Amino acid sequence: MSRAATEYRYEKLTWPEINDAVDLKKICIVPCGAVEQHGHHLPLDVDLVCPVGIATGAGKAIPDKLLVLPVVAYGYTGHVMDFPGTINTDFEHFQHGVLDITKSLAYHGFKKIILLNGHGSNMPNLDLVARRANLETDAECCVIAWWNLLTVDKSFLPSWRESKFPGGCSHACELETSLYLYLDGDNVRKDKIESGTISFNDEDSPFNWVDLFGAGPATPVSWTSSYSATGTLGDAEKATAEKGKRAYDEAVKQLVRYVTWWQSRPKDVRRDLHRTPPTMLIPWGQRPVEARD
Repeated sequence: MSRAATEYRYEKLTWPEINDAVDLKKICIVPCGAVEQHGHHLPLDVDLVCPVGIATGAGKAIPDKLLVLPVVAYGYTGHVMDFPGTINTDFEHFQHGVLDITKSLAYHGFKKIILLNGHGSNMPNLDLVARRANLETDAECCVIAWWNLLTVDKSFLPSWRESKFPGGCSHACELETSLYLYLDGDNVRKDKIESGTISFNDEDSPFNWVDLFGAGPATPVSWTSSYSATGTLGDAEKATAEKGKRAYDEAVKQLVRYVTWWQSRPKDVRRDLHRTPPTMLIPWGQRPVEARD
């Protein structure tokens, strides 16, 4: 048996084994995170540890179907720069960097790519990257925020969450603190765990509120320091390692389900509906449909 069938770590394969992995139609997963503040009790690497941990769990469960790439460690975090330690990547640099990864994978023959996100403000950027990858390569790409895997089974969150909504699960909160306690508990400053609020959430506006699992229809995203003095946004004091294990197990289970389903799903077929076939390239350089057949 080829090592490609049993190794889930992309970087541990040799180039001939990459060819084997392509033949196996493996799905590639790219964890994407950030280095940023997470209150007084969590280290700067929360947004790396969480998606990498979940991707690794899925990779170990289905190594014949999945390859986990090294994490994209630096994300779009400009709004958090008032807190020491945060590293910001310009949004265009971030988008181009991740898009380059997807294009490289597609070029080598991998046709299904997951961007597994661990940082909320990466989401609009990664959504655009995935859309561009789908239009500018012959691969399929999607973005998943790891916490949204907990919403697939509608019964999970109501049985898991103890914090208030909205706000209790936002940042360095009940959810992130619980998962980090499970994945790397020795590095949690347990004596400094303290809940924090998002000041505008307390205004009870139907328009302006935020949580990992929802946001108001008109919520400005501005400087984090303008609505939090500590950087902890949510009910961190409700976090436990046991709850972190439950969240981890659920996220891994749903990611495995998705990969298993998506691997065999046929790609939707593009159709050119012009009466007169186009005579030039699409503006970003993609070939017309007939030239790709």
